[in-house]
Amino acid sequence: MADTEHLIEIFRAALERVDPYQMLRDHVSLEAEQLVIAFEGERHECNLNDFTRIFVMGAGKASARMAKALEDILGERITRGVLSVKYGHAEPLKYIEVLECGHPTPDASGINAARRIADLAREADARTLVLNLISGGGSALLPSPLVYEDGNTTVRITLEDKQRITQSLLACGADIHEINSVRKHISGLKGGRLLRLIFPARSVNFILSDVVGDYLDTIASGVTAMDETTFSDALSVIEKYRLQSSAPPAILRALKLGVEGKMEETLKAGDPALRLTTSVMIGSNRLALLAACEKARSLGYHTAALTSCLTGESREVARCLYSIARDVQHSDMLVKKPGCIVAGGETVVTVHGSGKGGRNQEMALAFLSEMANDQGGREGIRFLSASTDGTDGPTDAAGAFASDRILGISKERGLSITAHLQDNDAYWFFKKTGALFMTGPTLTNVCDLHIVIIS
Repeated sequence: MADTEHLIEIFRAALERVDPYQMLRDHVSLEAEQLVIAFEGERHECNLNDFTRIFVMGAGKASARMAKALEDILGERITRGVLSVKYGHAEPLKYIEVLECGHPTPDASGINAARRIADLAREADARTLVLNLISGGGSALLPSPLVYEDGNTTVRITLEDKQRITQSLLACGADIHEINSVRKHISGLKGGRLLRLIFPARSVNFILSDVVGDYLDTIASGVTAMDETTFSDALSVIEKYRLQSSAPPAILRALKLGVEGKMEETLKAGDPALRLTTSVMIGSNRLALLAACEKARSLGYHTAALTSCLTGESREVARCLYSIARDVQHSDMLVKKPGCIVAGGETVVTVHGSGKGGRNQEMALAFLSEMANDQGGREGIRFLSASTDGTDGPTDAAGAFASDRILGISKERGLSITAHLQDNDAYWFFKKTGALFMTGPTLTNVCDLHIVIIS
């Protein structure tokens, strides 16, 4: 489709900038026996002579790609490793075992992977260097349901409990910070608990951010980071979205026990494990956004980056982006024509229907709805909303396109934009119009990108 070519080129340039393999190869090196990490003005060194073993562990959609880079750098110096990745996101590795697991809903394979990683963490001692590879998706890929036993009180959270609460939180429109505050407090690894298991080993955490604001305690639910949320915060999320009646009883019981001070909190400031760890942010939505703008300029567009911290309901964000596009179209406001507006972040969808889709497809459909209601100037506006990991919600699409041509196809085929929006059924709308954006697994993950071209 000729009207999507530049959108795809700009998106792919952003992906190349945040390729986890290349980022590690560019910024991590072995100089004699020093492991050197140099990134954005910071430099960290680890003398490998201080350690008898090197463990590699981690979780996330991009962790296998990161591990491949470490294997190329360290080779046989790696003693052992275990990773948990989403199905279809594995890489062939020699020294590190890769386990494929369920995402966004955790499954039994994830339970096994979390157990294997926890066992390896417990083996680490003061002469062990642990290299943690953490990226988006790690929350679902490290399910370690909490178990509490004290005298006559026993609370066992099951995998099914975690699946139910995850699905409920995703469907009600909770943002990633809220979802993760619950996940951390019903997990044996999240909220810094994995770092507690690694102690007293020295650790370095290589992190690829899929979280707006790049908060270490939110990416993969902060498995190696200090957590500022509490059991009370987690319980407040359940109450905010009125999930008390649908939440599994064991989860409610566990959170209430935590509020009462009967369960150990997540990792807090002052914990000795924090003194022995270093975190390095190797990639983020901001870097992808900058690369997208650079590519757009090379294609001849006047370019503006709005923000890398876009949040809110997908439909509302779509209306805002279309309004900006119309200002550019009518009066060269913000940028001159031909213009390219780029934004990044992660929106949410409050699900009311029973259709199929994801936040990016929903945004594209809402954008198309704005176009349908606008009779002047829409012909020169084209839009792509897509997830950098190649998977938008529970679908095989990364996102979708919107343009006047796609609007015309939908009219020819008698498709109702309003009906598909009401049923949260953007996937089938775009499937029928040939406007889904399919990338397959990209092996990176830095939130979403939204690209508008105005000619």
